[in-house]
Amino acid sequence: MSLRDPPVAGVLFDCYGTLVDVLTDERDIETYRCLSRWLIYQGVRIAPEVLRDLYTCRVEEALERIGEPHPEVRVEEIFADICAEHAVWRVDTALLGAESARAFRAASLRRLGVIKKSERLLDLFSGKKTGIVSNGQRVFSEQEMRMLGLYDRLGFVIFSSDLGYQKPDPRIYAAALGRIGLSAPEVLFIGDNPENDVDAPRRLGMQALHVEEAWMRYGV
Repeated sequence: MSLRDPPVAGVLFDCYGTLVDVLTDERDIETYRCLSRWLIYQGVRIAPEVLRDLYTCRVEEALERIGEPHPEVRVEEIFADICAEHAVWRVDTALLGAESARAFRAASLRRLGVIKKSERLLDLFSGKKTGIVSNGQRVFSEQEMRMLGLYDRLGFVIFSSDLGYQKPDPRIYAAALGRIGLSAPEVLFIGDNPENDVDAPRRLGMQALHVEEAWMRYGV
């Protein structure tokens, strides 16, 4: 960004690492032990080690099938298939897939909170059009944002699971520009990933700042 940049009419934020501080551990077998125990009461019997290996394998297979440079899956669909295969009695696999995805997130979660400096950026830009563009899973990420009081503060939220591809795929930024209703030079993108949140938006003509640079520039 420079003094010659056009005025900012809209701001797009990344979510995790930018507005939300999160730490998860999807490799810890205890994550899968918790989920396996929870699934007992949903009518599904599967050992933690089998659950971990199946989940990891199925995600990798689904990503490969998509055959794109930056593919995305919906984890609730992965869990729905696993639950259907290991159900002891008849279950609603679509519903249980979504609930399992959330239970999995809860079991893997180690830390979740709002990044206060970035929350002050939201205050600063409250009079402008805003949105979030996140490589995230709507099935649980929307609920996290709502619990943290962030979801309704933004004009819209796009998760990669909505579209089937992730940042830095240019289509996800194009979708965001369509939602925000502004031309690329009028929009500032703020995030913590240099490629996804700075370089890629700039290639499409947007203004962009690393979140720490934004904190400094706007004095939060």
